[in-house]
Amino acid sequence: MDVFGVMIGLVLLFGIATLVLAVVGTVKAAKAVAAKVEKHEANARRAVETATLKAKTYTKVGPPAQIATVRLKLRTSLDGTRQVLEGGLAQDGQLGESLALLTRLDAHAAELDGELRVLEREPDTARIAAKLPELRERAERITHAAETMRWAAQDRMHRFADDELSRLSQECESEAGALRHWDTGAGSGSASGAASGTAAASAAASGGGSAGVGGAAGASGAAGSSGGGAVRAGLTDGKGRPSAEDLLGLADPLAKLAQRLRKPSTGPSAGPSAS
Repeated sequence: MDVFGVMIGLVLLFGIATLVLAVVGTVKAAKAVAAKVEKHEANARRAVETATLKAKTYTKVGPPAQIATVRLKLRTSLDGTRQVLEGGLAQDGQLGESLALLTRLDAHAAELDGELRVLEREPDTARIAAKLPELRERAERITHAAETMRWAAQDRMHRFADDELSRLSQECESEAGALRHWDTGAGSGSASGAASGTAAASAAASGGGSAGVGGAAGASGAAGSSGGGAVRAGLTDGKGRPSAEDLLGLADPLAKLAQRLRKPSTGPSAGPSAS
């Protein structure tokens, strides 16, 4: 009875743990989806605002067009710098500090953009004319800072690419030099073959009579065979050229005809001559 109660308790604990894990997973998935939706919504809102500012620069005249131009330039500069830094962050971790600085700069740009929006709705043109030069100067400072970081990051990426290409070129040249050292092994092999042939010839010379002659012949034959194996037929030296029969396609018919002519006759005349 106690064992049965323990098993029930374990099953209940397992069910509770499974339920808790399912709830936690659902909450995390919901948060991830909400973050993704919020990010896409923010991107869509910024795209709509950018398109609206572009339209204002062409449709408005006077101070509203100037304010729209300042806001558009500020937004475009910050967006371009963020894209460059985020794109190179995977290859260069030092760009993370630049992204942190850009985030702080973006906060100042957001405050300035809010002031420009307020000034855009100002009905007093004298007030706009008095405040716009100051706001434009602040926008130029922010834009210059963002462009400086963007250009520095681009130069850094270009320099790293050049350094990597230089190292890769040196490695390729070293590998090409290693691949050209193919004659070292062949030279050592031919030297060892010559040494073995000399040893065989000396052993044959130290023998007596026909054995010495046979040994010398064997040694010379071995040397000849080794020499023949070392020499490779070339394309223009005449040794590897095909014969005329091979070129005309008559090699196989001529070989068959020669084999038939060498075959002994089995006709009636073969019997009397054998007897």
